[in-house]
Amino acid sequence: MTATDFARQLHAFLTNYLPMQRNVSANTIKSYRDTFTLLLRYCRDGRQLTIERFTLVQFDETLITDFLAYLENERQCRITTRNQRLAALHAFARYLQVEAPARIAQWQRLLSIPFKRHERHLPTYLTPDEMQCVLAQPKMTTRQGRRDLVLLSLMYDTGARVQEIADLQVRDVRLESPAQVRITGKGRKTRVVPLMPNTVALLTGYVQEHGFDARTQGEAPFFLNTRRQPYTRSGIAVLVQKYVTSARQQMPSLPARVTPHAFRHSKAMHMLQAGIPLIIIRDFLGHVDIKTSEIYARVDLEMKRQALEKLHQPVTPQGLPAWEDDAALMDWLRSL
Repeated sequence: MTATDFARQLHAFLTNYLPMQRNVSANTIKSYRDTFTLLLRYCRDGRQLTIERFTLVQFDETLITDFLAYLENERQCRITTRNQRLAALHAFARYLQVEAPARIAQWQRLLSIPFKRHERHLPTYLTPDEMQCVLAQPKMTTRQGRRDLVLLSLMYDTGARVQEIADLQVRDVRLESPAQVRITGKGRKTRVVPLMPNTVALLTGYVQEHGFDARTQGEAPFFLNTRRQPYTRSGIAVLVQKYVTSARQQMPSLPARVTPHAFRHSKAMHMLQAGIPLIIIRDFLGHVDIKTSEIYARVDLEMKRQALEKLHQPVTPQGLPAWEDDAALMDWLRSL
């Protein structure tokens, strides 16, 4: 069977354009792939369309609008998930504007489908005391405990995303002065992050204990789980929650659920509260736009507002006087 124009374009989009030209990460490609998997299943089950015969003509604004409604109403997806799926479809439509320009008006109608506004929740982060309590939980007397402490400390000290820690290789860590770690983030972009002395001491002991040699083991994973396999995002999430649950017995103020990303948020907040400019925090975290980093400034302002509400004695009046009851003022107004 001859492949349809939709099949050819989607194959080229996922296997050539995204990884080769856009240089996006494997996780982004998987997310886009999952979006089109859901779309094609919807076309088959909800529209009774034959996938083998699905063409670009059918990939239109009406179909996508109905698909988004299906995600929200039948699959009960959140607005953020709905917007994420739409972002993948928008990316494909922008690609088609160049690769299939004969239908450019159709692709531009797809691009006009708006994202839905949603309430943006402030990021969860830990105070320095709470973070210190969590990092005190791994048992230094065991090999596994020492590995866990190094992993959690490095994740906080570098503000790395969980996937960046999972992808870390032996060659990425430099302990000689100036100590630093090379992190590969979104879009396969790399950044170099300096390491603090305490973290360098932990890493030095970890490297010596495991006998790492960057010359012979450069591409080896820096962290392995108990099965001697590279850590996954879910594996690190379980590890974080394990120690947070343990720490809550000593410090009940800790949130009941803490994700690995909260370590990144915590590092950013602690840097901001230490007076470090946002532009440096942006580069440290690997944000493309400083607007992404500004959320931490908003959180800091909210904290200050709440503190002022607790301490501040009101001085300003509760409201304006009832000027309508001033007969002289009313007579003067009528005379104008």
